[in-house]
Amino acid sequence: MSNTLRLEIVTPDAVAYSADVEMVTLPGVAGQLGILPRHVPMMTQMVPGEVIVRKDGQDQFLAVGEGLVEIRGDRVEILTDMALEADKIDEAQVEEARQRAAARLQEKLSSEEVASVNAALARSLAQLRVRRRRSK
Repeated sequence: MSNTLRLEIVTPDAVAYSADVEMVTLPGVAGQLGILPRHVPMMTQMVPGEVIVRKDGQDQFLAVGEGLVEIRGDRVEILTDMALEADKIDEAQVEEARQRAAARLQEKLSSEEVASVNAALARSLAQLRVRRRRSK
């Protein structure tokens, strides 16, 4: 039996991550979800936050947006609107986007616009948390 599972993280733009890993921790709707090889099959929603990937005994960190997760014993497939490795996040640019989104929430917006701005704000906050925590 293998001690790894295949992790695939797919965004609308590309395959953001694809490798055999030892463990995946992701932000589920009910809290952090740790996934090891031979995990029970399931599907769940993912919220914006941090994915921690353990590969070769080392942890890698990615900021992710909302998405869907399918777990099948030896595979974890994540479909998300954003996935960025911690060291590829431009903190100044993301902080600027966060400030713009927060300012837009002060305007009179339709419910659809509020949902869109809130989603952008959540993605920005996820990136900032991952980047700031990993740059210490």
